[in-house]
Amino acid sequence: MSGSAQTWHHGLVARWWAEFNTDGPEIAYFKGMIDRFGEPALDVACGTGRLLIPYLRAGMDVDGCDVSADMIRLCAERAAGEGLKPRLFVQAMHELDPPRPYKTIIVCGGFALGGSRHDDEEALRRFHQHLLPGGALVLDHYLPYEDTDRWHYWIREERHELPEPWPAEGMRKRAANGEEIELFTRLAALDPIEQLATREIRARLWRDGRIVEEEEHVLLERLYFRNELAAMLASAGFQKIEVLGDYTEEAATADTGVVVCIARKGTDPGSQPGAA
Repeated sequence: MSGSAQTWHHGLVARWWAEFNTDGPEIAYFKGMIDRFGEPALDVACGTGRLLIPYLRAGMDVDGCDVSADMIRLCAERAAGEGLKPRLFVQAMHELDPPRPYKTIIVCGGFALGGSRHDDEEALRRFHQHLLPGGALVLDHYLPYEDTDRWHYWIREERHELPEPWPAEGMRKRAANGEEIELFTRLAALDPIEQLATREIRARLWRDGRIVEEEEHVLLERLYFRNELAAMLASAGFQKIEVLGDYTEEAATADTGVVVCIARKGTDPGSQPGAA
């Protein structure tokens, strides 16, 4: 496992993902992309299996990887509970070295988290390297201004108000075993020149009305715009780059909040992973 990626998807936060983050429209959307571009597929930043487990349940040939060993462990446990045996491995995407090449690589909600711009550029090169000729990368990315509550921090005077204070109350939910997990998040810093947001999370475990455990983690988030992403994909060797908007089949517009990049690898057999 890489020690260079700084994310918050560990411990109680990973357990929150496994307990409560199990649905969403992205599941069907990315499944459609795998149906379109083919198997085998790789779910990068698969987390606790929000997309992966439904795909395995449907009989699809999909592997999963994540930088968080906690997330992968919980994914394996969830899969085993349904009699599924996914191929899972713990790797940062900029260190991706999977056991086989793929026709489709998907990245849902995980790109540009935890590392440097160089790491993100290397991740795109790794994705290209480990696709079969003609294969497709499909990744989403929240545009920097989609978070309207925090977009004003790009202004110098507003940025001096950071870090945000911790909220008085967090988001609190009851787990299957009766314990409760509570999450508090805040924006700690924003560097517009580096396009870097530093976010913090505080997780509390409640049992019988008492706090029995508390953790804090930091997440680094790189902030990219549409044309940057397209240029980075082209630099990594991708061709036929499409940028769609908000999990639709339509091109991204000025009103788009989330872009979905579809980038194809060339069909030259010499570009196959492992080829000289």
